[in-house]
Order: sequence, then structure tokens, then C-alpha cells
Amino acid sequence: MDTTNRGVILAVDDTPENLGVLFDYLDQFGFTVLLVQNGVNALKQAEESLPDLILLDIMMPDLNGFEVCERLKANEITKDIPVIFMTALSDTVDKVRGFAVGGVDYITKPLQHEEVVERVRTHTTIRRLQRELLEKNTILQQYVELLAEKNTELDEKNAQLEEVNASKDRFFSIISHDLRSPFVGLLGLTQLISEEFENYSREKIHSIITKLYKSTENLYALIENLLTWSRLQRGMIECHPQPIIMRTAVQRTMAVLTSNAEQKDIELRNVIAPEAVGYMDMKMLDTVLRNLISNALKFTRSNGSITVSAEEHDGMLTIAVADTGIGLGPEHVPKLFQIDSKFTRTGTANERGTGLGLILCKEFVERNGGTIRVESEEGVGTTFFFTAPTAPIK
Repeated sequence: MDTTNRGVILAVDDTPENLGVLFDYLDQFGFTVLLVQNGVNALKQAEESLPDLILLDIMMPDLNGFEVCERLKANEITKDIPVIFMTALSDTVDKVRGFAVGGVDYITKPLQHEEVVERVRTHTTIRRLQRELLEKNTILQQYVELLAEKNTELDEKNAQLEEVNASKDRFFSIISHDLRSPFVGLLGLTQLISEEFENYSREKIHSIITKLYKSTENLYALIENLLTWSRLQRGMIECHPQPIIMRTAVQRTMAVLTSNAEQKDIELRNVIAPEAVGYMDMKMLDTVLRNLISNALKFTRSNGSITVSAEEHDGMLTIAVADTGIGLGPEHVPKLFQIDSKFTRTGTANERGTGLGLILCKEFVERNGGTIRVESEEGVGTTFFFTAPTAPIK
């Protein structure tokens, strides 16, 4: 006979002779049998040992079997343990009540050896299969969650790949179109001077050289932005935030752009309070301010103004660069910071942009823990807002 341990059985009966019979029946078939003589101890033993099955007598003096079963099923720890009632009662009402309180089966007294063994075997097998199914379901759920996690990671990687591809396409677009156009202009102007130099007046030559200078200046700015953006994408630019007096940083940038503003008779206003401090990388902040203010100069008509202000709120300093320029339609605003959405136009004095300035601004601001956005209205003006922490980010 196979005596492999087939499970733990808790037998509850107030008659010692019945417990002895149950022990003899089940022990020889490899079951571990725990014996208890009253309902109170049955509840304690069930919670401590968590048996695979409970054989429960109905007629007991302290707590009857129905009451014990109800308490077992109300306990989160013992609610799943199957209960087989043992009873001499043959009334159908009692059997129905046994099932109603959570019993899975019943055995009538006097106990029959074969019946006890077969019912116990059946329900311990069911219990074992239920546990195995629950374990497999748990494992399956873990696999499902892992698969969902991997799918999320894959979606993120795909999004990153699409962004990289868009950046690459935009990069080559800039090289093939934006970089080629200035060179075509340079070649045309230099060829014109070379072929017609003797036929031009000093005023005409001066006009052509002025155009040549502006074209060269724009080309240089484009190459600088391309190189900066390329280094940024390869992780070659380090970010070292430090406390910066924002008014001083803005004043420094405006000083560089004063001649540009004077040529168009545009007033530059720095109304930032002297105590306003933001934590940013100095070089990145200079790049952001230079791009935003020079961008405002391009799209503001003569006699206009550009005002830079700042407000502190919730640990962030918000810097606003506002112009009285030509503004943008709402359909164009979302394209300004997207590498894959080409939107460029000439300024009020036919100035050309590089196509990368605002994208660099976004990258640099976000590297320093801030955000950037724009509000614009055609014919009224545009305001760029970017934020900087007022204390080091921990």
C-alpha cells in the first residue's frame, strides 16, 4: 500500500472512539491526522495548522458543527479549507443546512471505512488541484504583468526610435536644404561681384557686401546650432546648474544684441528684479536667452519693443520674453519645438532662422529641470515662457 503523505486531515468529534476509528482509517492510507474533541479547539487548530480537509461532527456540546463551519468560513485564513460533516442525522433539512453554511460533503454515522476514505480522497484531491490551479493562475498573472511591462517598455523604445528617426530626418533635411540655401546665396553674390565688380558703383558693392555679411552670419549661426544639437544628441554636453542672477544674465545677452535692435529701432527692456535667481547651466541659459531674444528681434517690426520679465512661484522662476511682433497663428504654435515639423519663415526685415534655435532652447531648459511654452497672437505679438528652479534639484 502507498503510504506517501497525502495531506493533513483535522478530525473534530466529541467522542474519542470515533476519533480513534478515523485515525486508524486515514493513517494507513498516508494521511496525517489531527484529532480535536470540541469546536473551540477545532477553530484554533484549523488556523494554526491549515489542514487540507476538516472532518466535522455536527452534534457537539459547546459549538455545534454548523456554528464551527460558519466561523471557519468567516475567517480569511481558514475560509478555503473544505469541510465534510459527520452526522447521524438523516433529515434532509440538516443536510441542506450543512451545505448552506459552507460544507462540501457529508458522511453518515456509523462511519463506514470505504466511504470515509473515498470521500476524503476525493476532496483532498480536489483541494490539491485547486491549489495547483491557483498557483498556475498566479504564475500566469505574473507572466501577464511581465508581458504588459515588456510591451510598455517596447512601446517606449519604439517611441524613442521614432523620435530618433525624426531627428535624423530633420538633421539631414537641414543639411540638404537649410545649409545648401545659404551657400547658394553666397556663391551667387560672390560670383556677381567677381564678374561685375568693375561695372558696379561703390554703393552697389557696399549693398552686395552687406547682404554677403548677413548671409555669412546666418550660415555661421546655423552651423553653430547644428554642431551644438549634434553634441547634445550624443550626450557630449554636460549640465552644471548654478545660482544665476537672472537680470544680469539677460542684460549680458541684450548687450550682445543691441546693435541688431538699433538697426530696427526696437527697444529692449529688462524688468527682472535684481534678487531673482534661477539655477541653470550658465552656457545653456545664455544659449536660450540669445535664441529667444534674437528670435523676437527677427519678428518684431521697427519701433517695436521686447520685454524680459520674471516671476517666482512654487520654487520655480518663470522668465518671459515678450515682443510686439507679427505673432503666430494657433496652427503653427505646436510646430515650434518639434524636430520633425519644419516651420520657418523670414523676419520682418527678411531675416532667416536656422530651424534649430527653439529646439535647442527646449532641450536646454528641460535638461535644467524646467519647461518652455509659447503664447502668440497674429498681429499682436509673441511671448515665450521658460522656467528654472530657484534652488538645486535634489
